[in-house]
Amino acid sequence: MDTISTLWELDTPERANNYPTDSAGSPFRIQNFIDNEFVENTKTDEWIDTFNPRTGEVLAQVHKSTASDVDRAVDAASRAFPSWSRTTRQERSEILLRIGSILEEKRELFAVWESIDQGKTLARARIEVDRAISNFRYFATYILHEEGAVRFVDGPSSTLTYEHRSPVGVFALISPWNMPLYLLTWKIAPCLAFGCTGVAKPSEVTSITAFLLGEVFRQAKLPPGVMNVVFGDGPGAGSTLVKSPRVRGVSFTGGTSTGIRIRQDTVADIGKHLSLELGGKNPTLIFDDVDLAKAVPLAAQASFENSGQICLCGSRIYVHRKIYETFLSEFVEYVQRNYRCGETVGPVVSRQHYAKVRSYLLQAQEENARFHTGELPDEAPQNGYWIKPTVLGGVRTDSRVMREEIFGPVVTVCPFETEEEAIELANDNPNGLASVLMTTDVSRMRRVGERIDAGLVWVNCWLVRELGTAFGGMKVSGTGREGGAQSRDVFTNLRTLHVR
Repeated sequence: MDTISTLWELDTPERANNYPTDSAGSPFRIQNFIDNEFVENTKTDEWIDTFNPRTGEVLAQVHKSTASDVDRAVDAASRAFPSWSRTTRQERSEILLRIGSILEEKRELFAVWESIDQGKTLARARIEVDRAISNFRYFATYILHEEGAVRFVDGPSSTLTYEHRSPVGVFALISPWNMPLYLLTWKIAPCLAFGCTGVAKPSEVTSITAFLLGEVFRQAKLPPGVMNVVFGDGPGAGSTLVKSPRVRGVSFTGGTSTGIRIRQDTVADIGKHLSLELGGKNPTLIFDDVDLAKAVPLAAQASFENSGQICLCGSRIYVHRKIYETFLSEFVEYVQRNYRCGETVGPVVSRQHYAKVRSYLLQAQEENARFHTGELPDEAPQNGYWIKPTVLGGVRTDSRVMREEIFGPVVTVCPFETEEEAIELANDNPNGLASVLMTTDVSRMRRVGERIDAGLVWVNCWLVRELGTAFGGMKVSGTGREGGAQSRDVFTNLRTLHVR
């Protein structure tokens, strides 16, 4: 039995975790999905080991795609584009709905493997699978109800002017390791809906659910070549894909340094569409009129969900000095009671990321920051990549711990005196992706919320999204927006026709 057929049946934690034992301990291999087929390696037998974050043991081997592998996928997408771009909205909608339905039928399968592969809790994984399903269903219906602008020029040369949109072409869809399925489908769904074809490249650290997604496309009868999935690392497969002249657009979510490299690699291809959603070092502002019984759990959720490995996490908490000590005491107690490794908190994703997060905690220790919770983890991780939820105080505003994205279960808590100081602290960072504002003052919600340098501002809530709203950041947190009409802008070209 081939790998995909085997994995397709491992839809419980027990079956999935026992699979390596049942198969004599050999890790399964993840192959590229091109032209609706899972393909063998072409000119290389190189594989990338991926590890179970909970144990540190080898979980799978991912095909390290070569330039010829990527070219083969781009060729398939290029051949499929002319016919796919001419399909009706109704046809594309029906296929997207079938994909969503199959994902729903196999919800537990995808949740189990997302949890094992990334380290997130099963409860968190189920939420993200549900959001992936919603991505396909949202764009399946969005394209049936699009609106465009029509204008009439009066006078001697009366003219009817209307907007027409057409698919851009082949897209590179590159997603990160923290929310593998959800963020990949956030790109794939609109790409297909608006008539583009694509080559998706998930992170080599978390590739299993993208591999399973290929089988969903086959069962949904997506035409061959319309969506392909290649695996491998960024410098190899990712860079080759982005640079391809036949790739007419790039949608990327990941680190700022990689986003900069993508812009450098595509600077001469001026017509290539770019949408780059990059890092965040997001502030949470808590004013003294809040109900702490609500503010504490919300701040904790925004800090430690998915072990802090969400680009939207509020990792810089600023609290009005009037309630600072009370908040800090209740916050620390709440985190210690509700965020426990192995129960409600998973490990970080990899040994490399463990070392990165630890380096920031080591610096915090050297700078005499106060560890209200958590501790400096061992230099060499034992039995998985576990880092305890950590609340830091006394961190300088110019410290790397305060300014750079740690992307782990680490938050800083600092006081502020005035509304103006809160805004200055929030904006004193190169990033500008998201923020959380807690207050009961409606005027302040607008007054402060509209001045925070962030593409997304949540007021008394967090991670709530309507898929039609714009998603993206300011400053070094990226360029472009996706979601609803913004995704349409990414995946289509706009022309205006003037008809006399």
